[in-house]
Amino acid sequence: MMQKLLIFQSLWAMERRQADGYERSLDENIAMISEAGFDGVSAHYTNRADVVRLNDALRGTGLKIEGICFPRGIEDLRLPLELAAEFPVSHIGLQPDIRLRRVEDCLPILDGWMQLADDAGVPVFIETHRGRMTTDLFFTLDLLDRRPDLRLLADLSHFTVAREFACPADPETDALIRRILHNAHAFHGRVASSEQVQIEISFPHHRPWVDLFLQWWDCGMRDWRSRAASNAELVFTCELGPQPYAITGRDGNDTTDRWAEALSLRQMLRDLWDGI
Repeated sequence: MMQKLLIFQSLWAMERRQADGYERSLDENIAMISEAGFDGVSAHYTNRADVVRLNDALRGTGLKIEGICFPRGIEDLRLPLELAAEFPVSHIGLQPDIRLRRVEDCLPILDGWMQLADDAGVPVFIETHRGRMTTDLFFTLDLLDRRPDLRLLADLSHFTVAREFACPADPETDALIRRILHNAHAFHGRVASSEQVQIEISFPHHRPWVDLFLQWWDCGMRDWRSRAASNAELVFTCELGPQPYAITGRDGNDTTDRWAEALSLRQMLRDLWDGI
């Protein structure tokens, strides 16, 4: 069995939040994702009733699940792991909802989460995300200095806007991102700029940023393939979020069709993978 790229669609990203107030149902969103040929969905794994409802909606589609959680302490991970044992996931993406100022204070929490994950036999990846333990690129790199085997879920958009990266990236920045990529076991995908966490990938003037992210994702895929098992699956989640992530016009509506852009992003990722 060969290594595979699996592309998921975020259910959060399926929220419209448009001026007309209309929202699709969960079943409608699942049908759209399934019919479009995605491999899975990304959804919160923090409430049992919601997880049961999700799995009922997914039955018969063959779609896999990335479970997302937001623990503030070690014990908060137990419920997502229990849910994952009952309703299997490809992995759990953990957003560490705690903002400590010292690396030394973070290490016991990270160690506790990783021990719980190992005991449960469920892959758990720490997401790089603003407003979390991993909000800052340098702080996250300091964590990796102390825990070089820490498994990350790389969302590079947060570092890009938080650090106001230049485009193209300078060699020093590129080297730091590549170090993050070396620990990445899954990815969340949107394109950011130095000023916005999510820009419209279909706008021609944003192409330099799209190309920068494609360059990084290509590097991340190659790095992952060099260290993953021959039958491993790499999950990349399209996560073009609704407003306020999405830029909106005066009318309160998105400036682009995020669903169409998610399909476009998926094709870009498939092309990268095929070129490796």
